[in-house]
Amino acid sequence: MAGGAREVLTLQLGHFAGFVGAHWWNQQDAALYRPTDAKEPPGELCPDVLYRTGRTLHGQETYTPRLILMDLKGSLSSLKQEGGLYRDKHLDAAIAWQGKLTTHKEELYPKNPYLQDFLSAEGVLNSDGIWKVKSIPNGKGPPLLTTATTPKPLIPTEGSIRVWSDFLRVHLHPRSICMIQKYNHDGEAGRLEAFGQGESILKEPRYLEELEDRLHFYVEECDYLQGFQILCDLHNGFSGVGAKATELLKDEYSGRGIITWGLLPGPYSLGEPQKDIYRLLNTAFGLVHLSAHSSLVCPLSLGGSLGLRPEPPVHFPHLRYDATLPFHCSAILATALDTVTVPYRLRSSPVPMVHLADMLNFSGKKVVTAGATIPFPLVPNQSLPDTLVQLGGVTPWTPLSACGDPSGIRCFAQSVVLRGLDKACHTSQLTPGTPLPSPLHACTTGEEVLAQYLQQQQPSVRSSSHLLRTPCKVVPPYPYLFSSSLSQQGLLLDGPPTGAAVESIPVLGALCSSSSLNKTLGDLAKELTKLNLRRWASFLDAGVEQDDLEEVLQELCSLAQCYQGGDSLMG
Repeated sequence: MAGGAREVLTLQLGHFAGFVGAHWWNQQDAALYRPTDAKEPPGELCPDVLYRTGRTLHGQETYTPRLILMDLKGSLSSLKQEGGLYRDKHLDAAIAWQGKLTTHKEELYPKNPYLQDFLSAEGVLNSDGIWKVKSIPNGKGPPLLTTATTPKPLIPTEGSIRVWSDFLRVHLHPRSICMIQKYNHDGEAGRLEAFGQGESILKEPRYLEELEDRLHFYVEECDYLQGFQILCDLHNGFSGVGAKATELLKDEYSGRGIITWGLLPGPYSLGEPQKDIYRLLNTAFGLVHLSAHSSLVCPLSLGGSLGLRPEPPVHFPHLRYDATLPFHCSAILATALDTVTVPYRLRSSPVPMVHLADMLNFSGKKVVTAGATIPFPLVPNQSLPDTLVQLGGVTPWTPLSACGDPSGIRCFAQSVVLRGLDKACHTSQLTPGTPLPSPLHACTTGEEVLAQYLQQQQPSVRSSSHLLRTPCKVVPPYPYLFSSSLSQQGLLLDGPPTGAAVESIPVLGALCSSSSLNKTLGDLAKELTKLNLRRWASFLDAGVEQDDLEEVLQELCSLAQCYQGGDSLMG
């Protein structure tokens, strides 16, 4: 790997994880491209951490995500399981059997109109049916744009998005997609609804061997594997798949970091008791088992609660999103994820996954919360000290872990990333002799400004912070969620709207070991104790015993107790 990158292997488990992952990889892809005459030095983030180089059957170099993705039958729409990148239609005709053949063809899904337009604009499919991909200079690093002009951005309509593959614009390696054929994505029958069903999938030799083969393929080509990041649905049976997958990783790759992001779609409405109860049970079982096998677990959701009582979705002052659309919710969560994962993706002085986890998970605190300010409210020509002083003493980020109101809670440790700020605005621009409005205005570097601000907010918290110039890319197919008060670079306009689409934004993201988890995990346990499981015997029939539920209750209570006390006040 170029520059000795500390590689990460990503696992995506479930359909909502697919939505978040599609936005995540689209954002990584958008960040790769620079004009061919760019004289700027290599970026602050190292794409080799997440991507691998390869070669097609035609000798063409490729740059694809180091990714294993599991989803259900019917979830791919027009995307082929083996991908299109390495396909050779001439090899399709090479069949050893010379006798009579009977072909059974499933009805093809029509390709999403957005992807049809995108492929046409990119010009990646030639008349022989072979993908032509962008070249990679010297076989290493990110591909550069090879055309003089960039095609006009194509924006998918919300109505055209059925599944995550409808807006994924990144080519995947043939070893990436692993389909679970025994369960259906659509319809009422054959659904992966319960934790026990998910666990049993990776107890079957067929699926276990397939996952192990893919893991070995990717891991063996790594020089400095630092660990695994797992995007996993928490609300359905994929919480059980994630539990077994993390157990396998912990057993086979001891000493590597395992950071798990437990994903939940936007707020729900009560009305389907079985779905609501299953969601509660899957979330509880998932959090307990994932935390047992992971270095760190972080729930991610735009909802206000993990429990049965619905809470309104979280609010961002400069975003206009529809909480009922996975396409919208997953875009926001992917943006937060793209920011809080920065420490272990840095080109210079990265923080290994294991070290990041160790800083946050001390004293048994394996579960953390996430928060983000999307976008960070910076006015053109305003300095970072000015902006932070204007934020005042309130918690500067919106909570993203369904743990309720963050005010008045205690924080034990945190990792904070602020990205997308030009160096010119990092420190105060006051003329010499001007009285300083705050101690932040006396700082000589942006890193010092951010560190001192966090120290002022939470004086006795274990804190790590990073400041980057690199913004977060939000070009199509990222949905247009932004208010008209933002510039093309996501800055707050102090004049009339320009009408230009927002293409990048500054973002503040944080991971916190927070006392809010004491109440959240404790409340989850209380709700479980109130359940009459005889009414939900089907959950137990799926492979979970009554004793398992008692054990989960005990573990939830033990986890909750880890977040009691402390003397660090946050917010």
